[in-house]
Amino acid sequence: MNREEFAARIDHTALGPETTTADVERVLDEAAEWGMNACVPPCYVADAAAHAPDVPLVTVIGFPHGQHATEAKRDEARVAEADGADELDVVLNVGRLKAGEHDAVRGDVEAVVAATARPVKVIVETALLTDAEKRSAGSLVAEAGADYLKTSTGFAAGGATVADVELLAEFLPVKASGGIHTYEEARAMLDAGAERIGASAGVDLVRGFAPDA
Repeated sequence: MNREEFAARIDHTALGPETTTADVERVLDEAAEWGMNACVPPCYVADAAAHAPDVPLVTVIGFPHGQHATEAKRDEARVAEADGADELDVVLNVGRLKAGEHDAVRGDVEAVVAATARPVKVIVETALLTDAEKRSAGSLVAEAGADYLKTSTGFAAGGATVADVELLAEFLPVKASGGIHTYEEARAMLDAGAERIGASAGVDLVRGFAPDA
């Protein structure tokens, strides 16, 4: 894997509650310069698509807790696609998963998948789940027709771990996100089976790239 291939696996992110238009434009400009994707809040998608039309654009749905009504997530997905998003990262309803309401969890994801032609990654917030719940989430998300599992929003107590990536990769391709600050951390996630990396430190990750021995 060369540096360009590595950079193309990174979703360079600005998703904090104080994210401004200037923050989004900075992330887009850095993504364009370094060959990364960009992940921005849904309210900025149309402006982001206009600002950097050649940067693959990711946004979030039901973020950050996943407790939006299913209809709201569905409509949010439709708006994001119309505004120019290339991929959608939707947050699983963790409370329903923990309560054993598996039909509701599956149906929630199915509604988003059905609402858009864009790839859908489902954030399962691994730091809040037992291994058994992670496996249930992986199975339900796969059954719902989503394209990826994603570890974390970055707003829980923990982020991506190698063990969680390995577990989730049994079900679908994985986007590792949350707490990834260095190339070495990112590479450990890729070696564990992740296909994508979500990080606000995308530039640092690419700068730290070291080719395979």
